Amino acid sequence: MLTLTYEYKAKPTKEQILGIEHTLDVCRKVWNFALRERKDWLNSRKCQVNACSLTSEYIVPASEPYPNYNTQAKSLTLAKEQYPELKTVNAQVLQQVLRKLETAFIDMKRKGMGFPRFKNRYRMRSFVYPQLGKSQLLRGNQIKLPQLGWLEYVKSREIPDGFVVKQARIVRKASGYFVMLTLECDVLVPSPVPSGHPVGLDLGLDKFTATSDGLLVERPRFLNSLHRKLKLLQRRLKHKKKRSSNRHKLNLRIARLHQRISDTRKDWHFKLAHKLCDKAGMMFVEDIDFRTWAKGMLGKHTLDAGFGQFIEILKWVCWKRGVYFEKVSAYYTSQVCPQCDTHTGKKELNDRVHSCPECGYTTHRDVAAAQVIRNRGISGLGRSLEENACGDGLTGTGDSLVKSRKSRKKGGEAFVESAS
Repeated sequence: MLTLTYEYKAKPTKEQILGIEHTLDVCRKVWNFALRERKDWLNSRKCQVNACSLTSEYIVPASEPYPNYNTQAKSLTLAKEQYPELKTVNAQVLQQVLRKLETAFIDMKRKGMGFPRFKNRYRMRSFVYPQLGKSQLLRGNQIKLPQLGWLEYVKSREIPDGFVVKQARIVRKASGYFVMLTLECDVLVPSPVPSGHPVGLDLGLDKFTATSDGLLVERPRFLNSLHRKLKLLQRRLKHKKKRSSNRHKLNLRIARLHQRISDTRKDWHFKLAHKLCDKAGMMFVEDIDFRTWAKGMLGKHTLDAGFGQFIEILKWVCWKRGVYFEKVSAYYTSQVCPQCDTHTGKKELNDRVHSCPECGYTTHRDVAAAQVIRNRGISGLGRSLEENACGDGLTGTGDSLVKSRKSRKKGGEAFVESAS
């Protein structure tokens, strides 16, 4: 089963906008009530039954079961008789809110995520229709949604043949409303097999990425280009009265500016990923947890570059275009010579040239690290490749793979590409 998600810009009418905002408001109330119920149950179990706590009270009976999804979904059905407002929203939409809360509590233990938070009117930004029925859903550039009717959207691309719309999600962003359609097709797509030209990628802050073929891509400053304007708007925000109309309008301006930065970064990542896949049959990258990079003194620049997002986009583009993608160990990639596997020692950040004292191989530091990554990826496949990987006769990881002493002395030519 192949599942895709297509995002389109929605063009709702004024009545549909009121319906979307009303649905978001009811979903927010259901989320907050369900979260409060769970927190009260957990707080009541902090101390023993025969003792009193200074920070919490035993407010829930001992026989009361834990309010999981099944319990709260049943309570939601009974609450509709007492609160008619709940009947104005699709029942499955509210159930999905409870299911999302259940997933948040599971991820808190399984993935180490934070405790779920209460949501104000700015944090509840989407809701989903899990089932759309079997009637006619699409008509030109319109889709039929429960209680909203025929919603018009910008049909930026056609839905592929053989795919069926399974569910729809309405998302409110700073630039408007979007509809995300989940498409399914009963087809089995095999994973790409390792073949073709291997390419290794080294990511960094001096150069955004360096390939084993010698390509150096400059790191664009997405945030710095609009940082001055963003800073001025945020300074004005602290003088606005909370819950005022002026503060709300200024928040929207700041949100649109952040979305502009985010959209520009994402678009550049997709274009770079496609360009790297044009001449590659296999793609190897470092297995790095970029969250640790974001906690250092260069965390602001790391977040601005968006390395984690780029790796996920590159993985998706490689799968889509039939390019084999694999992560390799990131240890000592800048301390090993890609020609002879000699450990050259730790380099300082200002040392941008790799020069091996054993074989004399000289090239850009990031290019050498990318070639080490490529060599590790090839050796991890357990097979040898006859194709020349970087134009200098190197396809492996040891001295036996070097064809001649003459090729060792040449060094690798690196060429720099602008971010624009």
